[in-house]
Amino acid sequence: MTVTEGNGDGGGALKLARKDFQSDQEVRWCPGCGDYGILAAIQFMLPDTGIKPEDLVFVSGIGCAARLPYYMNTYGVHGIHGRAPAIATGVALARPDLHVWVIGGDGDMLSIGGNHLIHALRRNVNLNIMMLNNQIYGLTKGQYSPTSELGKVTKSTPFGSLDQPFNPVSVALGAEASFVARTHDMDRKHMIEVFRRANEHRGAALVEIYQNCNVFNDGAFDTILNKDARPNMLIELVHGETVRFGAEREFGLVMNSFGEATIVNVDDVGEERLVVHDERRADPSLAFALSRLAYRPTTPTPMGVFRAVDRPSYEGEMQRQLVEASGKSGGADLDALLRSAPTWSVA
Repeated sequence: MTVTEGNGDGGGALKLARKDFQSDQEVRWCPGCGDYGILAAIQFMLPDTGIKPEDLVFVSGIGCAARLPYYMNTYGVHGIHGRAPAIATGVALARPDLHVWVIGGDGDMLSIGGNHLIHALRRNVNLNIMMLNNQIYGLTKGQYSPTSELGKVTKSTPFGSLDQPFNPVSVALGAEASFVARTHDMDRKHMIEVFRRANEHRGAALVEIYQNCNVFNDGAFDTILNKDARPNMLIELVHGETVRFGAEREFGLVMNSFGEATIVNVDDVGEERLVVHDERRADPSLAFALSRLAYRPTTPTPMGVFRAVDRPSYEGEMQRQLVEASGKSGGADLDALLRSAPTWSVA
């Protein structure tokens, strides 16, 4: 990192670059893996935040995505399967001055780690949770995951999966996450913007990232992410604007009588009927309806920020309780707290 010329008082502004966040470890994923692009987007985004590497912690579980902390020149924890949100919660509570990121795959976070994920979200712990979703188990060689489609034939489901898959954005909104977004590994600019928004949010932020596994589930998102398909298949969510998409913006969204988001031709209904995206709406119903629009990533699919609302963070409220329990702002009296009611003495 370098220091630029100051304002004459002997000080200077810290100027960071991508290399300041790159570790000395060789980056090793399968050639062509989408994880490379996600790692690069995070490293390109962080210098603009002004956060120093020593103020960052990356926590992961088990899986291909979980290798990412090794490649960051920051503090890092490689935890056990599914437990990254729980470990990260402990870090955030003990050190609220640090910026904590959680990295995991769809299998890691939605199978054995599902309970830890939803509780971190509902509590609004100040975490940036990146879920790299490739709809498969990659590290253990191609078993079906909680986001694999019905009928998915894999080594562990030779006759096709019978499991109803999770929609990660819907799960996060159901858990009352205060920030929920989706992006994909084919658009670095979009990833950087979504990661920036998540980093600026105070509270639990969940970002689902469509990530191609070119070995065990290649082309899972081709229907919507092929270059020619994107204009008619990706729905960009922009706060305060009507939801429109298409090569000529000819399609839009309306809400039907059941509260479901429905795709229409704008000329058929008129601009005034279209849904106006409101990511700051306290009630998550609109965001949830948008998340249900694409049952699978084979039909027009919303991308961007679904929800971004302000809510007290868990660690902030915990610190407030400690101060109130102490009865003074100078720090809590642990002995007095332990001996406070309801306690009793036995003769």
